[in-house]
Order: sequence, then C-alpha cells, then structure tokens
Amino acid sequence: MHARPINLKLQGIPVRVVLPAVLTVILFVGTIFFLVLPIMEERLMTAKREMIRELTEAAGSILQSYYNKEGDGLLSRAQAQAQAVEHLQQMRYGPESKDYFWINDTHPILIMHPYRQDLVGQDISDFKDPNGKRLFVECVKVVQSQGAGYVDYQWQWKDDPQRIVPKISYVKGFKPWEWIIGTGIYVEDVREEIAAITRKLTWVCLGIAILIVGLSSYIIWQNLQSERRRSEAEKQSKLHQEQLFQADKMATLGTLVSGVAHEINNPVTFVMLNAPILQKVWDIALPILDDHQHRHGDFMVGQMPYSQLRNRIPLLMTNIAEGAERIKTIVADLKDYARQQPPEMDDSIDINAVSAKAVGLVGNLIKKSTHNFQADYGTNIPAISGNTQKIEQVIINLLVNACEALTEVDKAVHLSTAYDARRQQVVIEVRDQGRGIPADALQHIRDPFFTTKRDDGGTGLGLAIAERIVQDHRGEMIFTSQRDRGTTVQLRLPSASEADTVIGGAYE
Repeated sequence: MHARPINLKLQGIPVRVVLPAVLTVILFVGTIFFLVLPIMEERLMTAKREMIRELTEAAGSILQSYYNKEGDGLLSRAQAQAQAVEHLQQMRYGPESKDYFWINDTHPILIMHPYRQDLVGQDISDFKDPNGKRLFVECVKVVQSQGAGYVDYQWQWKDDPQRIVPKISYVKGFKPWEWIIGTGIYVEDVREEIAAITRKLTWVCLGIAILIVGLSSYIIWQNLQSERRRSEAEKQSKLHQEQLFQADKMATLGTLVSGVAHEINNPVTFVMLNAPILQKVWDIALPILDDHQHRHGDFMVGQMPYSQLRNRIPLLMTNIAEGAERIKTIVADLKDYARQQPPEMDDSIDINAVSAKAVGLVGNLIKKSTHNFQADYGTNIPAISGNTQKIEQVIINLLVNACEALTEVDKAVHLSTAYDARRQQVVIEVRDQGRGIPADALQHIRDPFFTTKRDDGGTGLGLAIAERIVQDHRGEMIFTSQRDRGTTVQLRLPSASEADTVIGGAYE
C-alpha cells in the first residue's frame, strides 16, 4: 500500500532538483558567452585603440623634445631629425616587444619603418595593401583633415612579411617637420585574447556544471536514503535534520552566488582590461615625463601637478592588485563555506574569525541592504568548542534576516562579539533597525516552518535549524524586538575550558 506514494516521491525528486540546476547552468553559460564576452571584446578593442592613441601621443612628445633642441640651437634640424628617428626606431612594446612606430612625411615618403627597410626613402604614394587600399595616402588624408585619427588596413604580422592580417593604426601629424607618426594594433591580437578568456571561462563553466550536478546528485541520494530508512525512527530523524541543514545552506548559498558573481565581475573586468594597458602606457611615458619635468619643471596633467600624479599612479596599481586579491579571498571563502564537513563538535572556534568570515560571505547583501553596517569585534575572547561550519551558518542566517528586515538603506545593522566573564559565555549580538517582529509571532519564530515571510519565499527553516545548532553547542538564542524599531538577537555560547588558549583581537 505504501509503494505508490514512495514511487511518486522518487519520481518527483529529479524534476525538482535537476531541472532548476540545468536551467541555472544554461542561464549562466548563456549570459557569459552571449552577453559578457561580446561586451568584453568591445571594451577590449576600445581599450587597445585608446592605448595606441596614448602611445602615439607619447611618441609625438619625443619628436617635440628634439624639435625643442633644434629651436634652442643645441642641434641642427638634420641632427635633431636623425636622433629622433633613431630614438623611435629603437622603441618597442607588446608581449614580444615587436610592436613598433613608423614615420612618413606628407608627400608621402617613408622616413622610418623597423621592418620595411626596403621602403625607407621611397615614394609610397602608390603603395597598396592586398585589398588595394593606398594606406599611406589614407594616413596623410586623416592627418590633413583631422590632425590625428585611426586608419584600418591589411599589413604584415610584425616582422613576418608572409603573414598579412587586419590592422588598426593611430596616426598623428607633427607640423614643424611635416611628419606623420603612427603605431597600430593587430585585430588578431584582440581575438586571441578573447579566445584565451573564452577557454578559461569554458573550464569555469564546466567546473560549475560538475559542481551543480554533484550537489544535485547528493541531494537526490539523501532523499532516497531517507525514504529507505523510514522504519528506523532514530536514524530517520537524524537524516531529516541533516537534510534540513543542507536545504537551508543551499538556499543561503543561492543568495551568496549572485553576490559573488557581482563581486567577481567588476574586479576581473578591471584587472583584465585596464591593468596591462595602464602599466604599459605608464612604463613608456614615465621616462619622457621625468625628462620633461627635469628640463622644464613641474607641469599640470589634467588638473593635477605631475609630481603628485607620479606618486599616485603606483597607488592606483596597488589598488588593482588588491582588487585581484579580493577576488581570490571571496572565492576561497565561498569554497570553504560550501565544502562538506563531518558533524563533529571538536573544533576550537575563534568566534571573531568566524564572524568576520560570515560578514564577508554576505557582504554584497549587506551593501545592498544598508549604508550603516558596523561590526565590533571584542578582544580577549576565549575559544569555544563545536562545529565551525554550523556556527558560521547561524551567524550568516542572523545577518541575512537582519538585512531582509530593513525597510530603508539608511537603517542600520550592527554585529558585535564579547565575552561575559561572569557567566563564562561568548556573546554574539546582531541588532537591526528593521520592521521588528510582532509580539504574537515572537514566541513561534523558532518553530519549524513558521515564517513571517511566506509571500517572499521564506521557508521557516532558518531559525529552527539555527536553534537546534545552538542547542547542540549548549548555548541559547535570546530575541528582543519592537515593532517598527528593530530586533536584537543575542547568541550565547559557553566558552571552552579555561585551559584553552585565548583567541581574540580585531578583524577588519
């Protein structure tokens, strides 16, 4: 008589678990490959174009410096031009140091080109690329009409005359000598970078898919085991508790994943698109700017003296590195949080470290919910014995509830840790200025499946599970709340024996 209900449940498990997992993977992969990558390619190309513009402007400054020497009578025009040509001919950049500058005049006659010595000194008015474009004539037209600009054409790949690829160059006129200086990027370079990013993202997506499949398979297996052990009341109860714990953990993890995706996107884009360009441009421009400052004194760049800008640029580079480190920390914390751990209760728990880690994991939700978050970590707090992961889950649950209770971003959330020496208890307090809990609901909030957020997707399991975890640690949760004035939750846990090492200090 029981076979039919059991079969119905077993048939429903894959649909409930696998379908959302598959849809999540499809949505994630589609967003990455059809939205993020095209935007990234466009921004990368824009950044490359901006890079060659800055490099050409820097090369123009070099010509100006030799022209100034001519004007000061230090060099004749022939000497100044010869030294300028030699200077620019030696300048290289790019990963292989094979990207270069060239110079022609407005006739046009090629004055300098590192890889086409056969054309130097020649009239290149009729020189055409494989598509028949008179590229040097186009450069002259752009300079004469705009003073500077971009030209696209077909050209040999760096020093390989047998390989012809699309190229975009930025050219700029130097009126005193009637010269045109330019440098360019290869479109294939950008495509290769995007291809490399695509390969990495493919592996990441594959890893996430495997993780989701693994977690889904694990949940399915747990449900099957629970049904098979229905006759064993004690074991069934234990399995049920673990399933509730994992279900709540996965629900919280779903909230965290969106935050982590947001946190990862900006630093990764920032580092990948801007850091290499900034570093290359700064390294090339620094000697020129230092020489100009040495010769002519301090000068303004934008609205800032160069002497100040020179010190600030390294700080900007440091901020970029810290952004990358932030990514590493967020991902590491998420992996630690999601890792399955046995339910042993023999960890020596530093409550400050666990609290700080919980704050980091829900950091994005906190930023979205309130502009007034404060965390005060007490000192000289002894360790407690228990399960680190479960205590972390309780603190995360309290922080999430506090954020969801807020009605305005100006309302505050406050977390603090302390030690009650008289009672020998470690105290964690989470206080919010949210909507509060009605008096008639306050006595039921620990009951399984009781929730005041049913319409918003609440399950009523979070505080019930948290209460059981606290009881397992021989502690207590104390709730005080006033309607429209906020709620305070005080978590009290017994400290380890006085012989245990005191662990304390402040955490950022």
